[in-house]
Amino acid sequence: MKKGIRKILITLAVLPFLVLLLCNIIIERAVKDKTFHTIESVPKNKVGIILGTSRHLVEGGMNPFYTHRINATIALFEAGKIEYVLVSGDNGTVYYNEPDTMKKDLIKGGIPEDKIYMDFAGFRTLDSMVRAKEVFGLTNATVISQEFHNERAIYLAQRHGLHAVGYNAKDVQGNRGLKVHLREYFARVKVFVDILMKTQPKFLGKKVIIE
Repeated sequence: MKKGIRKILITLAVLPFLVLLLCNIIIERAVKDKTFHTIESVPKNKVGIILGTSRHLVEGGMNPFYTHRINATIALFEAGKIEYVLVSGDNGTVYYNEPDTMKKDLIKGGIPEDKIYMDFAGFRTLDSMVRAKEVFGLTNATVISQEFHNERAIYLAQRHGLHAVGYNAKDVQGNRGLKVHLREYFARVKVFVDILMKTQPKFLGKKVIIE
């Protein structure tokens, strides 16, 4: 095999990894110092946005990502770091309703129902961030999810004019966490594809004032 062809093949093989790495670096640098691990350090915002995920694992049992996000939101509210909660998730079918499920668990955790607002069209993180600004009229917010997810959400928020910080829910280690973390690398590439394509949320709709 000629050296020129070999170099091209090596470049083509390495290029996807370089793209993954570059997208990751850009996002991490852009949101540096905007995510927080402790209640004491996170700035106060009127609204906290909890990003949806399924309550249960496919193989059965509670999803720890879900549980940690619920607990983090309750802790923020109890500490007075947020006054309202915007629950943003997928409500794609009558059998799957992330926002409603999260709302019930937040109420069980002591957050009054009238302090909880619902975004039923948070199908993707992009949708959640854009709708927080365009539908719910937010200019500042605290995003509540695991750190890796918060970083991507904050980057998207910045690109769409929403000033956001993140409160990092406890992460998940081991095999359960590994698959999600690996998917995150590809999700970060999708961020830049969406930016280039000027992708918009699936739905916008009437404005909702949080007060």
